[in-house]
Amino acid sequence: MVPYKNKWLELVELNQSDVLGLMKLSASVGWDYDEHEIGTVLSSGKIFGHKNAQGKIVSSAASIPYDTHLASIGMVIVHEEYRGLGLGKEVTQKCVNNISKTSSIMLIATKEGKPLYEKMGFKTVDFVHKYLCDRFTAKNTVCPSDIAIENFNDSNLRAILEIDQAAYGDKRSLFLRNRIKQSNQCVVVKDDREKIIGYGLSILGPINLLLGPIAAPDSKTAALILHRLAVNYPGKLRIDIPSGNDELMFFLEQSGFVKVNKPPIMVLNTSNMPARNNTLFAIASQAFG
Repeated sequence: MVPYKNKWLELVELNQSDVLGLMKLSASVGWDYDEHEIGTVLSSGKIFGHKNAQGKIVSSAASIPYDTHLASIGMVIVHEEYRGLGLGKEVTQKCVNNISKTSSIMLIATKEGKPLYEKMGFKTVDFVHKYLCDRFTAKNTVCPSDIAIENFNDSNLRAILEIDQAAYGDKRSLFLRNRIKQSNQCVVVKDDREKIIGYGLSILGPINLLLGPIAAPDSKTAALILHRLAVNYPGKLRIDIPSGNDELMFFLEQSGFVKVNKPPIMVLNTSNMPARNNTLFAIASQAFG
């Protein structure tokens, strides 16, 4: 334990036994991490946090390394009673130190967190567009005869990993395997030669059905994937869209979605976004990028 202005705290690596405490920390700031989402984070990377003398988790941050040269930081939370003690910087730096110095690091910042990340050397390189929907309004979408949308099976995994690597900028083998296991639905798009050309996932959370990642050769195909994932869901939905996807954002707004925020993508150890091929139409989440 180390004193922080009369508060005794310890920075530790968290594990499966801490899931309930992390859920309570998340809820304290109005976020909706559930046991499944936290489980995917733990199985894909590491979570660090401060505990007080009673064992209560009062901060968190997660580092998720991908296969070669890129890592993501997310789930940066500090309980409101413990703000102003430097915990956010310390736990985020712990994540940075846990990532190879040769890797680029990416995070999606909140308005409150952005000044801290800037002080740590992170730079804004792009934005994502956060959309929410109370109820999906299905449009008349007709699937062209030269493509088919099918439910995922294990034989599709290799193709999905390759498509995602080109779309995202690094291969995410462990994370995508875990995310597919967590998913409410996973679909692939095949062309008339049975080649997989796109995929999409939906994740059922306690508040929203989260749509993403979605990778596709064009916005029309991305809209078809989105429609397939959302059309039979009766509740609230969320999707985070990378910049430059204006056609898909128009489709969203015609389908009942409202843009509520445009958080910045920030990077460290590089000055650019990872090389992408413009086929990523929805990210996995703000924690995973």
